[in-house]
Amino acid sequence: MVHQSVKPKLVILISGRGSNMLSIIKAIDDGELNASIVAVISNRPHAPGISLAQQAGITTSFVDHEQFTSREKFDQALAKEIDLYQPDLVVLAGFMRILTTEFVEHFANRLINIHPSLLPKFKGLNTHQRAIEAGEKEHGASVHFVTPELDDGPIVLQARVNILETDDATTLAARVLEKEHKLYPDAIKLLINQ
Repeated sequence: MVHQSVKPKLVILISGRGSNMLSIIKAIDDGELNASIVAVISNRPHAPGISLAQQAGITTSFVDHEQFTSREKFDQALAKEIDLYQPDLVVLAGFMRILTTEFVEHFANRLINIHPSLLPKFKGLNTHQRAIEAGEKEHGASVHFVTPELDDGPIVLQARVNILETDDATTLAARVLEKEHKLYPDAIKLLINQ
């Protein structure tokens, strides 16, 4: 009997430039991550990350949230689009939509997100400014499973950076993003090797 190794399939969801998506593509291209990106899907038809994924030879599509009358209808259409690819993992990489409970439960234990803070601290937006204002000594990023409650699922992996006295939200965000670009592929590798 011949053992066939099938690469785990990823669908990546983006809303913008897709810098974390690019870090995952690079990790695969460099042989550091044994996975296959079967599709990149955006909720914004003109997201810059879509053309970058196309340049990398990856199938792309979009489900424009503005074409739907409710969050539920959008999420149903998005889930249907994702299901076409039968992914092992659905990777939120700068996907700027709050997802319905039904969507999250449909992809339970297969849906991951990266958040720019050391969860459970600083859920939601403006995490870098809030960490500085709170007098934190360190900050970072977390990859976590998505659950119905925002930024609340089990943590897969975290990366930390020290907050410098000279930091503002912009300089801190840049250092955290640099960490994210290594953290996300590492977290995916951890999950698919289990």
